[in-house]
Amino acid sequence: MSDRIGAPGLGLSRREFVAATGGAAALTGLAGCMSQGATQESVPANSTEESTDSSEPELPWTSSPEVVQVDEQGGSVTLQSVTAQHAVHPMDSMGGPVELPQVWAFKADDGKPSVPGPILRTTEGNDMEVTLDNTGNDHPHTLHFHGAKKTWENDGVPTTTGVRVDPGEKHTYTIPANVPGTHLYHCHYQTHRHIDMGMYGIFRVDPKGYEPADKEYFFTLKDWDSRVNRQMAGEDVEYSARNRNPDVFTINGKSLPRTLHPEEGSPIIVDHGDTVRLHMANAGYMSHPMHTHNHRFRLVEKDGGQLPDAAQYEQDVTNVAPAERHTIEFEADADPGIYLMHCHKVDHAMNGESYPGGMVNGIVYRDAMDTDIFANLMEYAGYEG
Repeated sequence: MSDRIGAPGLGLSRREFVAATGGAAALTGLAGCMSQGATQESVPANSTEESTDSSEPELPWTSSPEVVQVDEQGGSVTLQSVTAQHAVHPMDSMGGPVELPQVWAFKADDGKPSVPGPILRTTEGNDMEVTLDNTGNDHPHTLHFHGAKKTWENDGVPTTTGVRVDPGEKHTYTIPANVPGTHLYHCHYQTHRHIDMGMYGIFRVDPKGYEPADKEYFFTLKDWDSRVNRQMAGEDVEYSARNRNPDVFTINGKSLPRTLHPEEGSPIIVDHGDTVRLHMANAGYMSHPMHTHNHRFRLVEKDGGQLPDAAQYEQDVTNVAPAERHTIEFEADADPGIYLMHCHKVDHAMNGESYPGGMVNGIVYRDAMDTDIFANLMEYAGYEG
């Protein structure tokens, strides 16, 4: 289990976070009415959606995505498909609760299922052996990896390769790490539905000699039409992929204010003077112009291509189209405080009819964590310390 706080990547340790907030007791004292449940494991059984068959066991709740260092595992990892429930924002603050009663999640090895799936990180030149374990699921699946030059049979498309992983089966894909950069992986069987059910994640290939930034984080953007998740859970709703109408917008599977939860969300926690690198991937079907408040960044990588210095310039909005991957870099040189990072399609920054919400995150300076404002945000997010 990682001891890091914030988005998946290289952030603060839990000990540093507690010290910066003045201790868990101080936070709880400032945000005293957090009785809704602070962790996803504590999401109540009487969720907003009830099972259509009380005799069936309750689905597990998803966890936060983890970073799997595949190199440290001898180049191999197993991804298992798991049917689960997903709490986008389980509190009643800011238009919540927002929940998806059924998702199809990935879990790595002995980890927990998550949406998005685990971040698979490796190094240029190291092949990965990725086993798709579909022994516990009811639907066929495959795995398709962007950003890898691979053999035909490892492409993950059943109609062109003849390889489909049916229920009860396992299949191992060989994925060369020969295109450095940040990429996507996802199920490519009935893609229009399986991605919308949660079967996607980030595939990161560090170039040889890679130098990480002071703070380095991963983000997956996703727009959801919750009707498909409710329909698959047994609810009597009409849904067509041709008539898609997204109503939930997430960063790493969460909507504001849950995005700011330091363990289940993805706050961008920085120290003044840090170089900060953010890897963003769009697993949805709409473009998202991501805007940073009070910080101008440089786009340094796109879709696995390193941008030359002459092509980099300072900006504060980058439009991430479906399947695109943008890596941005900035200096944490602002007045230490709390600043938003969000999609600038403002209806994507909502939870239903409630604003703000949705695809909104925050750049949080450690020096601002012992303030009443931060404690209030932790209350909205459901963090008890």
